[in-house]
Amino acid sequence: MLISILAAGSRGDVQPYIALGVELKKAGQRVRIVTFKNFESFVTGYGLECVTIRGDITKIAASDNLRHAGQADNPLKLLLSFKKLQALVFDLQNDFFEACKGSDVIVYHPGAAIGYFIAQQLDIPSILATPFPMTPTSAYPALIFYDSVRLGKAFNWTTHKIFEQIMWMTSSAPVKQFWQKQFGHAPANFGNPYAKQITSTLPTVTSCSNYVFPRPSDWPKHVYNTGYWFLPDDPAWQPSDKLRDFLAHGAPPVYVGFGSVGDPTQAEQTTQLVIKALRLAGQRGVLATGWSGMSKMETLPDDIFMLESAPHSWLFPRMTAVVHHGGAGTTAAGLSAGVPNVVIPFSNDQFAWARRVFELGVGPKPIRRKNLSAEKLSQAIQFALTKNVRDAAQKLGTNIQSEDGAATAAKIILTARM
Repeated sequence: MLISILAAGSRGDVQPYIALGVELKKAGQRVRIVTFKNFESFVTGYGLECVTIRGDITKIAASDNLRHAGQADNPLKLLLSFKKLQALVFDLQNDFFEACKGSDVIVYHPGAAIGYFIAQQLDIPSILATPFPMTPTSAYPALIFYDSVRLGKAFNWTTHKIFEQIMWMTSSAPVKQFWQKQFGHAPANFGNPYAKQITSTLPTVTSCSNYVFPRPSDWPKHVYNTGYWFLPDDPAWQPSDKLRDFLAHGAPPVYVGFGSVGDPTQAEQTTQLVIKALRLAGQRGVLATGWSGMSKMETLPDDIFMLESAPHSWLFPRMTAVVHHGGAGTTAAGLSAGVPNVVIPFSNDQFAWARRVFELGVGPKPIRRKNLSAEKLSQAIQFALTKNVRDAAQKLGTNIQSEDGAATAAKIILTARM
């Protein structure tokens, strides 16, 4: 079969879908990843087909609309920012549609909801593949409400329905406009597709560990919490000699990186803050500049090493703790590594992952980025390195590693038949 996987977003958004694609290819299927050109070599490096959609994600991420979405620190701001994203999303609909021609199965990220309607048009199965739990449950609030007041089961369920509608609002108008232009009418059964992905032919697979968020008992039968989808290590990647030397000559350092989030105008200030915090905590550090979170510096203390990026699966287990923004993918990698996590959330679902890390006992109370200081970060790192936290992190990492999420999700996808 030809399985098309629609995966738009940052590298952290796309990476789990490549992991899923690798497992599907192992099962003898032809896999096509549909994503931004920025990740074409990343996809093809794992032996998968890549069809690119228009746009440069680094420029899109720097746009005012996406930057505002990335700074939303409550559900109302998120709703307003997502409405502004509709203009960016519209141009992608035609690319997704063309890329899916000839497919036998369509797997789609919730941000690419057109995948459901394309599959319906082609009379083939669609699978909602989500990098976070989003199926309604009364067990806990939706992620964007998770770090707020708790008002009981009915409230929890309602927050998930609200979040579904916010996600659908981003795609609904662009999908409808494209369909009317292409076919002269809206798609059949036009409406929120996520609630329909609960059958054997239209299942939902979730990239999340049952040791982090256990599968709720009130989820429909064909909604699955498979465990995280981790990529196998890239055999072509090797650390630099300088990085190897730094790690070999001293105690395991603390990793600090904020991925693709952060204000580039504050990057230098953030870098100085982190270096001061590490000095106050008496720790060596590995700093990842990412896209905009921190800036490169010409001179660094001897106990600080700066890099642009490195595979988390290789780097994190070699750290004594990891400090990050709480993106879903980075949190998964940090927890799997079995080391304490210090989460500095910036926006959106990052607050949920930050709170969950603390609830699981594998990190300190989160510090929102707008409240961050060198002194607070130093204290958080010192708390993370206490024995109870280190032991809890190691145990959780072992449990997460016992799951085979991508392979489990692949098996579920291969059983979906119209």
